[in-house]
Amino acid sequence: MSQRIGYYPGCSGSGTSVEYDASTRAVCDRLGLSLQDVPDWSCCGSTPAHTVDHVLSAALSARNLELAAQAGLDTVTTPCPSCLANLRVAGYKMEKEGFRKQVKNLLDTECESLAEVKSTLQVLLEDVGPEAVQAKVVRPLSKLRVVCYYGCIMNRPPEVMQFDDPEHPMAMDTLMEACGAEVLPFPLKVECCGAAAGMPRKDIVTELSGRLLDVAAGMGADAIVTACPLCQMNLDLRQGQVNSARGSKHAIPVFYFTQLMGLAMGLSASEMGIAKLAVNPKPCLEQAGVL
Repeated sequence: MSQRIGYYPGCSGSGTSVEYDASTRAVCDRLGLSLQDVPDWSCCGSTPAHTVDHVLSAALSARNLELAAQAGLDTVTTPCPSCLANLRVAGYKMEKEGFRKQVKNLLDTECESLAEVKSTLQVLLEDVGPEAVQAKVVRPLSKLRVVCYYGCIMNRPPEVMQFDDPEHPMAMDTLMEACGAEVLPFPLKVECCGAAAGMPRKDIVTELSGRLLDVAAGMGADAIVTACPLCQMNLDLRQGQVNSARGSKHAIPVFYFTQLMGLAMGLSASEMGIAKLAVNPKPCLEQAGVL
């Protein structure tokens, strides 16, 4: 299989989630997906832009989608749900001519051709498929019990995202099972972790993320798997803060789903950026037989 697809890494892929970006690129390459970065891509506005100005937020995203289309890229994928939401919302709102005109005036461009946007999770599930993933597995995750945490925006709002079930998504579960992992039925898979409230309201993040960690630990999970840089940060980097605030003693590794896919496919821990994780993942991965 060889397929060329546009790639929007997003700002966090160059900073706080470099391991997500690296593992995404490596896994896609192993599966025959040729990722081409959107030329001269820029910030999509991510979490804050739409709270300031909806037209500006859409314009930031539309610029990238137009650049992709001009480069001959009909489809663009991004691993980040926040970027995905902004990019897809922009396209959705610009279906209304009045809104599109405001964006065109701001960008001083026609914006007539915009690339389609899919999450990398969606591309791996639908365009590659679990059978093709399973065929590449050389180190099955058969000794690993995981819960898949999607967060609250990967599949919502459903009329915009148009992927998987908004209340009970299964895409990540399916890919983890294709890699041999035992996937536990996590009841909080689309509950909020606190998102970007970590700076102004750390108490909210510690409470919401703490609930997720409590339930995952209570189910006997060895690890949490996620597809969102902000969710990963709240559950992994802030796990010590959660423990301090709630009197818990959690030490649950929190992986990006692409990191575990890569390990199962024989890619190295360094290639997957495993050392970037805050909670030590080594005992968990040694138990699973992939280190």
